[in-house]
Amino acid sequence: MRNMLTTVAASALCGYLGAAGAEAMDFDPIPASAYAEATTDKTILDTVPWLIPDGYSQRIVSDETDLDIYQLNDRPAFIVTNETGPLAGRYLYRTHETYPGKDAHLDGRSGGALSVVDLETGATRLLATRADWEVLDGLTWTPWGSLLFAEETDEPQYPDPDYPDAKRGLVYELKLNKDDPTVAQSVTALPSLGAVRHEAVEFDHKGNVYLSSSNRDSYIYKFVPKKRGNLSKGKLYALRVKNGGQTGSAKWVPLNMNQARIDAHEAALAANATPYCNPEDIELIGQKLYVAVKCEPRIDGIDGPGVILSVTLGNKPKVAYFVEVGKNVPVQNAAAGITGFFRPETLAAGPDGKLWITEDTQPSDIWVADTHTEAGGLSSGVKLFASLKDAEAVGTGIYFGADAGTLYVNVHDSATGNDKTMAITGQHSH
Repeated sequence: MRNMLTTVAASALCGYLGAAGAEAMDFDPIPASAYAEATTDKTILDTVPWLIPDGYSQRIVSDETDLDIYQLNDRPAFIVTNETGPLAGRYLYRTHETYPGKDAHLDGRSGGALSVVDLETGATRLLATRADWEVLDGLTWTPWGSLLFAEETDEPQYPDPDYPDAKRGLVYELKLNKDDPTVAQSVTALPSLGAVRHEAVEFDHKGNVYLSSSNRDSYIYKFVPKKRGNLSKGKLYALRVKNGGQTGSAKWVPLNMNQARIDAHEAALAANATPYCNPEDIELIGQKLYVAVKCEPRIDGIDGPGVILSVTLGNKPKVAYFVEVGKNVPVQNAAAGITGFFRPETLAAGPDGKLWITEDTQPSDIWVADTHTEAGGLSSGVKLFASLKDAEAVGTGIYFGADAGTLYVNVHDSATGNDKTMAITGQHSH
């Protein structure tokens, strides 16, 4: 059992915003990606896998010596803590993004799983698993104290027994035992949130849900529940940019719900929603929804290096490029060892009010974008925070919990076979 260094009860007082939070994650950028430091050395990768700024430290929160679920890599994907309730911030939850055929448990079972870490004691356990779950990815804490998670799959090989007609992945809500948040009480499928190759899920203060889907030509969705807190009924919409491009004035177009429950991708296509090349994670900061889009802008059908979109919410939605290669972040040339921005994947709202970004590439970097914008909507500044030394892995599931000075991030598909969740701690962490 790993001994945690953070006292959650005290750190929860720090909060997410304000001077303390901004100070906690203030840093001088690292000079370059970890090309020179790339390694498969188990000693390094199982202790200090990240190249980080001076004044920062890193430690393992949980790895496969604490909990080993799968015969192959455990592939932790998204991270969230219990964000409300009397023990807020104490428990860290993870989805495990395993695929059919590569999801054999050590005990012989198969199927997707969620795990939970007690940040106060270090105890790590399997939270829930089911044979029909596959490629579990997106994960978030609901405003009413449950977990929402999603399958990132097309043509499910393990259909949900209650919804066998669903042609793509589903969203599920997991309710926890009120006396012990490390115990799952019940799980409910939510086909009203659409059957798609789900990536991320995110809430706004009204209880609406935003979702992304990671097909190459895929869509950004919004679900408006009929009653706040009940996601079984409501209306699903998809984002459409009015001018036919990918940026500009937009609106949320309603989808045929009968079709969306079976195949929301086809419903969005029929509604003439705007397709993007692999929308990945989404994050709400203020009145803007940020979306990592892995392979835009495409030119003549050729994949681009990836962008971050900002979607201004409200009565008049507007889409803009927020991080764009060659505009406010450099171009990567991996063959030449040149640092740049490439294949953005997961996002987090930082305690400094900035957007934190991981990449799905090697070396996998963490970038930080100021949410203050210049003309056209571009971030006024993007800085390189960290880079992964693991020659085969990616950093994913980036997340800030109750401690404003601690960043959680998964190391996924490690060259050592020992996947892990790391904490990178600032010099002013509480």
